[in-house]
Amino acid sequence: MPQKRNPDAAELVRAKIGRIFGANVALMIIMKGLPLAYSKDMQEDKEQVFDASDNLMLALAAMAGMVGDMTVNRAALQTAASAGFSTATDLADWLVRALDLPFREAHHITGVLVALAEAQGCDLPDLTLAQMQTVHGAITAAVFEVLSVEKSVASRVSYGGTAPTQVMVQIKRWEALLA
Repeated sequence: MPQKRNPDAAELVRAKIGRIFGANVALMIIMKGLPLAYSKDMQEDKEQVFDASDNLMLALAAMAGMVGDMTVNRAALQTAASAGFSTATDLADWLVRALDLPFREAHHITGVLVALAEAQGCDLPDLTLAQMQTVHGAITAAVFEVLSVEKSVASRVSYGGTAPTQVMVQIKRWEALLA
């Protein structure tokens, strides 16, 4: 049925990654106790390596097929990314930077603001400045500059971060490596 959405490939990949990670743990445990001389322990690594390899190839094929066929619903993704107080850490970090608060206090204030937003049935960016100032009077309108998902993502500028500039660096790097 064309209207039906089956997450089969995503569920397969999720399960395969668990199995691959399990093989990794098994390999680490096999290797951790090796003495200085060769023992027969190493014969036990083959099963994990081959199983992980087979499952990785299957997961990659499933993911490639899924991504190749998918259509991105940007509005739904925006809504999902914005839900659930996803910028709470940004708020706490802003309180530390802008108000010079210890992180422990910033964490507490953020928790109170999240509880306030939950009680109001809204998310952090939907609170008014006046509501935020009831929790901590020094909060300014500048706080709203960090409470959007876009700003949160863009603020992660370290190597491998989520900022669009960093994502482009990684895309170019991997295109070059895979060419």
